[in-house]
Amino acid sequence: MIHIDNVILDKICLHKVGNKVEEEGVIFSKSPLCVNENISKLLVNYFFANFKSNEYYNLFHDSDLNLNEIFVYASNIFDNKDSILQQSKNIAKHLYNKSMHPKINGGELYIAYFKDCVIDGQLTDGVGIFKSETKETYLRVFSTGDDFEINSDFGININKLDKGCLIFNLEREKGFLVGIVDNSSKGSEARYWKDEFLHVKQRNDEYYYTNNIISLCKNFVSKNKNIDNVQKADILNKAVSFFEKNDFFDIDEFSNQIIQEQSLRDEFQSYKKTFEEEREVVIADDFTISENATKKQSRSIKNIIKLDKNFKITIDGDIRYLEKGFDEHRKLNFYKLFFRDEE
Repeated sequence: MIHIDNVILDKICLHKVGNKVEEEGVIFSKSPLCVNENISKLLVNYFFANFKSNEYYNLFHDSDLNLNEIFVYASNIFDNKDSILQQSKNIAKHLYNKSMHPKINGGELYIAYFKDCVIDGQLTDGVGIFKSETKETYLRVFSTGDDFEINSDFGININKLDKGCLIFNLEREKGFLVGIVDNSSKGSEARYWKDEFLHVKQRNDEYYYTNNIISLCKNFVSKNKNIDNVQKADILNKAVSFFEKNDFFDIDEFSNQIIQEQSLRDEFQSYKKTFEEEREVVIADDFTISENATKKQSRSIKNIIKLDKNFKITIDGDIRYLEKGFDEHRKLNFYKLFFRDEE
């Protein structure tokens, strides 16, 4: 978790970066921005407010971390924060060279140096890279003597950050601790900020492991033709319940609790290896469970059985009170539900 109560905006530079396909170019500032205390607080809130997830990344390169441009530029800033203007220009050039999709919007690019950041209880400094792409119309009301006037203006909504990256001066040997926000890109152009410009990989931590094992469960039940819809809902309900009630994950304990049949447990273990290879991820056999990842993934769990266009059955509990059959007279399938009280 990132805490911003005592964060100090120490230095900030601003450049304008266009779309390279449209040959819009880059406009560089000649010096860092000078902002007063009130604007500084607004900017800190604007930059940090959207970083609510505990999902972190590391900058990386397939062959040599020092070939990752953002890693080099951020390292130089951490080593000498007075170099931020030159390094921010390098970052702007790098972003422009990656802005090759026709749907990528130009915008203002902010590069900031922050002091006294607290990340998961650790005090450190941070380098922020933020891009503002969208402008909104807002109204200005002001008095003129005994009357009022109203007009409109065009500007940035400080409650919504389009794109952002926070690089904390932790775990340098692994590519720093990195948080990412992208609220404006969709489709194929969305990859350019995270994959092409920053070039990051997900950090191997409790959030990463928890997120992946729940994704594994969802994929396992959805692709397994030997599991009917009731079993699918039951397995996913048990999986979420396991993560909500436990602090620690153990693969054997987990599979034994959520899957009854030994043959299906063996399939699950085999599918885990396939999932890791296909997704190029690692799922540890034991780890501390991330509450945030559990909450995020549980919202996407589907435990609803749709019956033609007439009914939907939501399964939240014990499937022993649900019985499936076939009516020979009507030539239709049916579900029989057993319950004590009706609300």
